[in-house]
Amino acid sequence: MKKTKKSKQRNFLAVFLGTEKAMKKWEKLDPKVQQEREAAGIQGWHEWVAKNKAAIVYMGAPLGTTKRVDRKGVTNISNEIGAFTVVQASSHAAAAKLFKNHPHFTLFPGEAVEIMECLQIPGM
Repeated sequence: MKKTKKSKQRNFLAVFLGTEKAMKKWEKLDPKVQQEREAAGIQGWHEWVAKNKAAIVYMGAPLGTTKRVDRKGVTNISNEIGAFTVVQASSHAAAAKLFKNHPHFTLFPGEAVEIMECLQIPGM
């Protein structure tokens, strides 16, 4: 039986970013406008998931507060990461294309999605 060569799919971590400044701007919106945009954003997110279902490896989740652990111990910090998901694509460019015009930054107060390849650990 002859094997067909498939293009190798790779995993990519997408992190959803938003600043405190953007969130404060969101909070200043009229509550009715905020509710309308939230409803549209949730609908847009569900549509994005349905459209890209085959590429989603792990849906991920919104993220809570951050603790940093280093040699000095544990400290509370803040960063711009608000959520994550893992997708599969044939290339970094193809993975990034999945997030063009994503509701995270077109409807919600998020500002960007950063996508990076999940590399193999050497020797494993």
